[in-house]
Amino acid sequence: MTSKKRMNRSVQLAKKIVPKDGGAMSTRAPARPGIRPLSPPRPPSSWILVFASERLRRGRGGPLEVEPREPVVAVALGGSRQLTCRLACEGHRAASVQWRGLDTSLGAVQSGAGSSVLSVQNASLSAAGTRVCVGSCGNLTFQHKVQLLVFAFPDQLTVSPVALVAGQDREVACTAHNVTPADPDALSLSLLLGDRELEGVQALDHDFGEEPQEGEGQLFRVTERWLLPPLGTPAPPTLYCQATMRLPGLELNHRRPIPGESPGRWPASLWTGSLVLALLLLVFLTYHLWKRCRPAGCRPAPRPPCSACPGLRETGGGPS
Repeated sequence: MTSKKRMNRSVQLAKKIVPKDGGAMSTRAPARPGIRPLSPPRPPSSWILVFASERLRRGRGGPLEVEPREPVVAVALGGSRQLTCRLACEGHRAASVQWRGLDTSLGAVQSGAGSSVLSVQNASLSAAGTRVCVGSCGNLTFQHKVQLLVFAFPDQLTVSPVALVAGQDREVACTAHNVTPADPDALSLSLLLGDRELEGVQALDHDFGEEPQEGEGQLFRVTERWLLPPLGTPAPPTLYCQATMRLPGLELNHRRPIPGESPGRWPASLWTGSLVLALLLLVFLTYHLWKRCRPAGCRPAPRPPCSACPGLRETGGGPS
């Protein structure tokens, strides 16, 4: 086959592939009768909306920056905390940022160019609630919610009994006073032997009640009772009642010792009382011995007899 014939055949093949209207060459296979050709997958409309909004968001301003970043921020009762919110707009545009409160007292707010600082001083229980930082760049508005949680966890643990006697005391109670929140997810009580949790303890009772309170808000007391395993003799090392408060980004502990004593041994409080009584008795005896056995030179001299007294007795009169 000559080169001229080969060229003519290539031209005819190209005419079959390229459409007559001069459009682009199609690589799709010819459709078979009864079979619908598959169209290429199209992105969902939600992707397009997210992509467009993200482009618009980046063009006008970035998201809000809030410190601390946790969605729930804990502050102690009577304590202080600051929440800072910032927003930067592109093109040196002024950003508007402001804190708002939802059904709660907001607190002290200081707002400036692109930032707003919320200060909570001497936090009360009524200060708990939701705070919202609202920022805007042009027509775009951003929001960020923060839940402020006010907690109370003073070191006010009481135990019963105050000391364990080996072979006698089997039940132990521990109470945490003036606490909030008091739900089991936030507050827990446990018994420790040294630094480890005591094994073989049987939980008997969990009591929850309100503390007498004169101010606003309500605090609670939580009591846990256990049945101890046999501790044996001599007395075991010191047991501890531990109260643990777990909040978002925070964990606090308080301990109260429960010392052990051997049977027949006096408690430390009884020893102290007996010693005080013995000292008082010793002082009393020393004073009386000194009073009876003091030297004669220290005694007061006897009064001289009155010379006029015999005459007065005889006449029955008195001095003129």
